[in-house]
Amino acid sequence: MKKVFKLTDEKKHPDRLLESIKNEIRKYIKREKKKTLADAKMTYWDFDCKVGDSQESAKIVDFDKLIKAVDEVKASEAKECYVEILAKVVPKPIKEETIETDEVE
Repeated sequence: MKKVFKLTDEKKHPDRLLESIKNEIRKYIKREKKKTLADAKMTYWDFDCKVGDSQESAKIVDFDKLIKAVDEVKASEAKECYVEILAKVVPKPIKEETIETDEVE
């Protein structure tokens, strides 16, 4: 998803407008996560995210901090917010099994 959201609108309250942007982002992420994976036991969905005032000034943001980054753009009194979210398949980290040894005294 690559989209420019307007942060000002004559007919809507700015806080409601911001909440609708966040809701659209969450719906997109939920829809992407529902897509089937070729190997669900070994992979999962991850997202590359960029947020900024414009496409040129967008900065890379961790997926966990995406919503906070949108809030920061709003706090900077920008008129638009550019959001880019690209889904990618990532292998799950390998869990190392701990082997417990019985000590004989």
